[in-house]
Amino acid sequence: MKTTLILLSFFLCQGLYSQDQPTKRARDLGIPFEGTPGKYNNITDVPGVEVGYKTLIEGEGALEVGKGPIRTGVTVILPLGKKNGRIPAGMFSLNGDGEFTGSHYINDYGKLPGAAIGITNTNSVGIVHDAIGEWQYNKFSDKRMEDFTFGLPVVGETWDGGFNDVYGFHVKKEHVFEALDSAKSGVIEEGNVGGGTGMWLYGFKGGTGTSSRVITIDSISYTVGVLAQTNFGDRDELLVAGVPVGKEIQDLQPIFKDPRSDGSLIVVVATDAPLLPNYLKQVAKMVSLGMARTGSASGNGSGDIFLAFSTISPTYNDNYTEINWKVIPKWKLDPIYRATVYATEEAIINALVAAETMKGANDNMMYECPEERLIEILKKYNRISD
Repeated sequence: MKTTLILLSFFLCQGLYSQDQPTKRARDLGIPFEGTPGKYNNITDVPGVEVGYKTLIEGEGALEVGKGPIRTGVTVILPLGKKNGRIPAGMFSLNGDGEFTGSHYINDYGKLPGAAIGITNTNSVGIVHDAIGEWQYNKFSDKRMEDFTFGLPVVGETWDGGFNDVYGFHVKKEHVFEALDSAKSGVIEEGNVGGGTGMWLYGFKGGTGTSSRVITIDSISYTVGVLAQTNFGDRDELLVAGVPVGKEIQDLQPIFKDPRSDGSLIVVVATDAPLLPNYLKQVAKMVSLGMARTGSASGNGSGDIFLAFSTISPTYNDNYTEINWKVIPKWKLDPIYRATVYATEEAIINALVAAETMKGANDNMMYECPEERLIEILKKYNRISD
């Protein structure tokens, strides 16, 4: 029995055991949020959207570059599933200390330049970019001389160095292919998964979180879905449902032999509402307000970059000399703006709740946010009733 308990404790610290368990979610704890979520309360509630992960967890102890420990991975979002298409998109950089490739194309053309979006660690952007391009070429190319199916892949990042052997470059092409091929709709994992594996959040373990909202505009229902890779915030800043949880929980501080001050937030917003690219840029801006509702004012070293897309494309004439848009007018967009703010807030808190204690390189440790204490604090401030 003692041996079993020791092994269980080890797996919990490594973040391995949790992969086979149901993902904990903020609403399961009774945390109140604004708005009505979709069926799964995640980004795949937007019809056609699929998400895939590859999580890499290996080794322990002292950092040895090239060998580990490894605490990283890749997340992919397929806006149209495993289909090719150029769909409307917009981007916004709240703070540009980070990377999101393909942004210039999106800003000029107002559409995604490929079939997939990747999120990973800072040093793996290149390999994920190339692997997505190769996957798109292999899947969609008709092998003509003039072929653009490789595209300009869209890949964002947050930094997991100091916890992961980030200079070991452990994310490989085959890992990206695996994430792409295994992408699915329906229920998806949160917390210590994919590109979020080695990330932190407000001085607790962070990672990947997602949420959605269903709204109605002139009797037509639309869905807004958000997926966030969280790696930012100081403990004192943390707000949950407006409650200063970070100030209430001052223990369980990260153990880092190479202290860090801030990180980044990458957020992808999906919707099936028909929107112009400049409207989608406005939607991407709204992520900033959802981030702020969790307490952060962003930080100098935090790369906070947001992408929004619509799965509804415009139509073209036979010669592709004319493009026709059927869109919701800007003065009707307030419900979409609110949905984005509320879903972003919940996605971030979902990442906080789902993430579990993990030990990384050099025995650096990030603790999960303690659920029971979180609930008691929310009760103390009358945000949860007994």
